[in-house]
Amino acid sequence: MGSYAYKYCMCFTRKFRSPDAQPPPDVRAAHLSFASDAHALRRFVAGVQGESPADVDRILAMLSGGHSHGIARLVTRSPAASTPTLEDFFAFLFSPDLNPPIAHQVHQDMSAPFSHYFVFTGHNSYLTGNQLNSDSSDVPIVKALQRGVRVIELDMWPNPSKDNVDILHGGTLTAPVEMIKCLKSIKEYAFCASNYPLVITLEDHLTSDLQAKVATMLTETFGDLLFVPNPDPMKEFPSPASLMKRIIISTKPPQEYKEFLKAENNRSGSGNIAELPDQGSLRRIDSNADESDGKDELDEQDEEDSDEDDPKFQQDTACEYRKLITIQAGKPKGHLRDALKVDPDKVRRLSLSETQLAKATISHGAEVIRFTQKNILRVYPKGTRVNSSNYDPMNAWTHGAQMVAFNMQGHDKALRLMQGFFRANGGCGYVKKPDFLLRTGPNGEVFDPKASLPVKKTLKVKVYMGDGWRMDFSKTHFDAFSPPDFYTRGSQV
Repeated sequence: MGSYAYKYCMCFTRKFRSPDAQPPPDVRAAHLSFASDAHALRRFVAGVQGESPADVDRILAMLSGGHSHGIARLVTRSPAASTPTLEDFFAFLFSPDLNPPIAHQVHQDMSAPFSHYFVFTGHNSYLTGNQLNSDSSDVPIVKALQRGVRVIELDMWPNPSKDNVDILHGGTLTAPVEMIKCLKSIKEYAFCASNYPLVITLEDHLTSDLQAKVATMLTETFGDLLFVPNPDPMKEFPSPASLMKRIIISTKPPQEYKEFLKAENNRSGSGNIAELPDQGSLRRIDSNADESDGKDELDEQDEEDSDEDDPKFQQDTACEYRKLITIQAGKPKGHLRDALKVDPDKVRRLSLSETQLAKATISHGAEVIRFTQKNILRVYPKGTRVNSSNYDPMNAWTHGAQMVAFNMQGHDKALRLMQGFFRANGGCGYVKKPDFLLRTGPNGEVFDPKASLPVKKTLKVKVYMGDGWRMDFSKTHFDAFSPPDFYTRGSQV
């Protein structure tokens, strides 16, 4: 599979050669089954591999063009063509161009509302490492976009002189990066891996004048790429197909959001909605780090709470900044059942920490699924994950959460699961929800993830071997003087 040279003691070199992978018995048996037939490879690709006629012709054309390991001469339609050798056949099976593990084409219906899709989502996309003292940079944003991430998060804070906007993890020792630098990199790489819409979620800790500056930066940097929604309330999110190559903004609308909360509080008279401060604060309160008491109430403040309620807020600023927001975000205070209520005349985005979601799905699982059928639910890591680790996304997915936000800085098991999940549907960053998460019964009943249901289909996968660490890690990533020795552990779900 390759050889690797490592230098040590300044002048000595150690060389390692990986053992060549040998075809497993099943591959040998498959090769013997058509070894005497000159046209067997075509039948194998069409029948056993299940490729469509068009894909069969494409594969054979690529082989004849010399893109494989010497087997182009073996797969012509000429009666005189010879069959491939075992080595050539094995190389064909491992070819990412001729025999990819997952189709690279978008094949799902992309015309449904945005809320009908799981979306590849990043958390604190600008951090290069841990959540406490790593640098902020546009480099991890670019890497995320190159991997197909479709939701980028930026935390906006005033710079030290209060005349510009920095991106950083507030309340920590993380070094800032200028927002304009991040925006320019986003524009350059936004659609390098997928043409479907890119969402930028803004965590806003700015004064009104800096919000106006952000509005100007967004419009001038992105130009026609920036989607500006209709000012009327949105009753249903647009589809990914209708927003191809567009950048959309998601954040809390300024000032009006506070007024909405006060109106709701006065109307209900329940007193369960926490009173917002009168003065805009630039202090970050990250209550993700603590565990709630399990009651049917939301935390009063967390990292998704922004500080848009400046009493000196100007209406023209509100218009310029607010009109760019396509997905209006919010986290109403009070009872969880109130936060999950579905408004038939308006769609929105709700954010919950992984801990809040876990408790919500226990006590209000049906309400969570019903909410996500029309609205967007974003789940983010709890604040104690200072090493940029991640959580199991399955609970969020099975309850319909569209934006399961992950730290992209590491290589943990949960992140690998996330990356593998979004290789589906051509790797476009959008995966259609299964129909059972979108259906509502005649009496308003929805899917129950805890219900015991009959098995409809069993999938069996046999893993023969694997290779590819060299594509994700440098040869000195694990050890400066030798390549890694990997092993595989399987588990049954």
